Amino acid sequence: MILTVTPNAAVDKTYRIEGFRLDTVNRPSEGFTVAGGKGINVARVYQTMGGSAVATGFLAGANGETIAGAMREERIQADFVQTPGESRICIAIIDPLTGSQTEVNESGPHTTAGNVEALISKIHGLLVANRFHFVVLCGSLPPGCPADLYARIIRLCKDLGIRSVLDASGEALRLGAAALPWMLKPNQAELESLAGKPISDLPAHTQAARSLHSSGIELVVATRGARGALVAYQGDMWHAAPGPINFASAVASGDSFAAAFLWSWEQSETQASTSVSNTVEAALRLGVGAGAANAEVIGAGFCSRESIQRCADQVRITRLENQVLTPTEGG
Repeated sequence: MILTVTPNAAVDKTYRIEGFRLDTVNRPSEGFTVAGGKGINVARVYQTMGGSAVATGFLAGANGETIAGAMREERIQADFVQTPGESRICIAIIDPLTGSQTEVNESGPHTTAGNVEALISKIHGLLVANRFHFVVLCGSLPPGCPADLYARIIRLCKDLGIRSVLDASGEALRLGAAALPWMLKPNQAELESLAGKPISDLPAHTQAARSLHSSGIELVVATRGARGALVAYQGDMWHAAPGPINFASAVASGDSFAAAFLWSWEQSETQASTSVSNTVEAALRLGVGAGAANAEVIGAGFCSRESIQRCADQVRITRLENQVLTPTEGG
């Protein structure tokens, strides 16, 4: 069971427009409107895998009511803090003819110090009342929200002996990483911001992930989009690459990865005989499979469990030893 925290939840609208152009009227051939925000996407896919999730964060106004109603329809358990204003709307326009993806994301409602303290208090209550395997901290912060919000929650989780997972950007990522979450999941741009330099190839990815792991973050998972992902754990490193897919949209592929990775990790921990290597490789395989399966559909995290497993079966796992790729069995 996991708790996901989404401070900047959204009404997510995804449009499929063949031949999308600027300065003209574009009419979608398909459109989807769902409850969005990274933590909600993680909760959705985690439940698709068969796990249980509770989602929290901030909701505001009529858009917040729309988000809450959509979560009820999906049976995502939600316990959010209400704030003034309006939750944001995020629009993604997918053009399958060019493979382009254009996004327009609102900033979100203004939060006050009181709102922030109410959220911290709610999270504390949820952590005391439930047995969560992980607390997943996801996405951007709304205006007025202090950049150290995730760092505070990470420290709270440590005090209560609960593992935290951070997937953020900007100053919230920098401060959160410094608080040493159990798991950090940066994409390439986020990894570059933490490393303070461009990262162009696998050796550079490996070095940056290894450096974060050496700083005291127990598990570093660096996602690389269509090129797969890296894991640094207990001094060792692994790399996974997806098989070929019929690409539709990258929206929420990172969130789908996180959900399936954590679900697999939780399953491995119920089996006392599972080795560290098998735990990592199974989670990495399923995570990359979920990211790939999600990329085959339009909509944030609406891939099926069957499609995730199908894509996971095509993932190639390699063990990194002294910066050299060595295939593992079944990779």
